[in-house]
Amino acid sequence: MTIRKPYPSDVPDEEWAFIAPYLTLLPEDAGQRQYEMREVLNGLRWIVRTGASWRMMPHDLPPWYIVVSQQTQRWLAAGCFEAIVHDVRLLLQGIKGRKGHPSAAIFESHTLQSTPESGHRAGYDGAKRHKGSKVHVAVDTLGDLLALLVTPANEQDRAQVGELAAVQAATGEHVELAYVDAGYTGDEPEQAAKAQGIRLEVVKLPEAKRGFVLLPRRWVVERSFAWTTRFRRMVHDYERLPATLAGLHLVVFAWVMLHQFIQLKLSP
Repeated sequence: MTIRKPYPSDVPDEEWAFIAPYLTLLPEDAGQRQYEMREVLNGLRWIVRTGASWRMMPHDLPPWYIVVSQQTQRWLAAGCFEAIVHDVRLLLQGIKGRKGHPSAAIFESHTLQSTPESGHRAGYDGAKRHKGSKVHVAVDTLGDLLALLVTPANEQDRAQVGELAAVQAATGEHVELAYVDAGYTGDEPEQAAKAQGIRLEVVKLPEAKRGFVLLPRRWVVERSFAWTTRFRRMVHDYERLPATLAGLHLVVFAWVMLHQFIQLKLSP
């Protein structure tokens, strides 16, 4: 068996030891398994990190069409990366000295410009002047993911509050307050949040501002979006299906949060 040269995107040993049990949908020695699961994951990491298309995957990684692409859809359908995000978030809270579930969250959206693959389902975001998709997220006050959904870019942020209130399912009904921007004002989002036991607090820009202003609380979610854009596949909307775009964001958040946890755990 030829041992290939490692790629910078390959999963490190410490992360693989943590993540492998979540991804094992079949025994490692199952008859239909032709490639090592770690190599399949390395192929997925290469795609997301480089931003290349599936067909450009190097030939010394598993075939994109049989293994990597199809196996990724199986992992996403099984909720593997969603489970990783949930468990790593709890571990990060513990290692950072936070006890229990968060009582506050931040809601925000991020518009990704469409491509020929995603253009058929894109909408126009007048504020950002982009045609594409919106990724709506809810994060805790550390910036770790609680909930995520994808809509066309023309969908209003305030209309997604009911969906983002899924943070209650992720935190055991502990969230009491959500920090938002002016796009979430109005009776409809307020009532949608109140129905889930959440109060919305709008963090506004100062009336007189010059240059860049770091907004209290809301800067945390902007940092979370910045983390995702280090993975080039997340810079634009390259996916044909919104479920795939949402799923790959879960993949990226899982890796970012797991990397943080490993680094904190190994630090003296």
